[in-house]
Amino acid sequence: MRSASDLIKVLLVEDHRAVAEGLWALLDEYDDLTVVGWADSVSEVVPMTVELSPKVALIDYRLPDGTGAEAAARIREEDPDVVVVFLSADTSDAALLAAVEAGASGYLLKSAGGDEIAAAIRAADAGETLIPARTLMEVLARHRESTRLTAQQTERLQSLTAREEEILALMSHGLDNRAIADRLTISYATVRTHVRGILEKLQVRSQLEAVAKAAEWGFHPASPDPASETDDS
Repeated sequence: MRSASDLIKVLLVEDHRAVAEGLWALLDEYDDLTVVGWADSVSEVVPMTVELSPKVALIDYRLPDGTGAEAAARIREEDPDVVVVFLSADTSDAALLAAVEAGASGYLLKSAGGDEIAAAIRAADAGETLIPARTLMEVLARHRESTRLTAQQTERLQSLTAREEEILALMSHGLDNRAIADRLTISYATVRTHVRGILEKLQVRSQLEAVAKAAEWGFHPASPDPASETDDS
């Protein structure tokens, strides 16, 4: 029989009662683990950490008032000796990176079995890092590429002139070149020139692709103003 001081004290941070109760019952089957409490929100983690002095926090990533990364950061700010393991259904690179940045020792999916969760808690308590370096490097590489592409997309949208943005907005609302010319009271040839500029700057081959890419990159124009402009710019 283990003494209370030998047990690994676990704080559950999970907003779904049924999941929390299931985890509590599951972990209590292991004679070296004991669940000391359950927090269902970010706001509860600090007072419960102070009151219960857990060794390990087992945290879901999605919480009603924030993320598990925020919860982990608050816990470790209050008590740096508490180690954190995430147990989440979120498989995104962003969630994993946020967890790592918050000081997590491990990141498990909710499909993990009881023995795997218990082993992860023990390993984290022993000071081991459960996220393989190769996995982290792959995630970081994807994140850098995503950041680069996002910056590139933003730069392309920002390279459009005010008139090109206006024409792209009208294209997005389904107007063809002649309708755009009528709406803006400019020539059809001028519209075509602007459209060519839009396609070139966005590096696309058609007006439909320009509209699709612009929307994908965050260009969401308001409904066109019924009043038209008269400047041929």
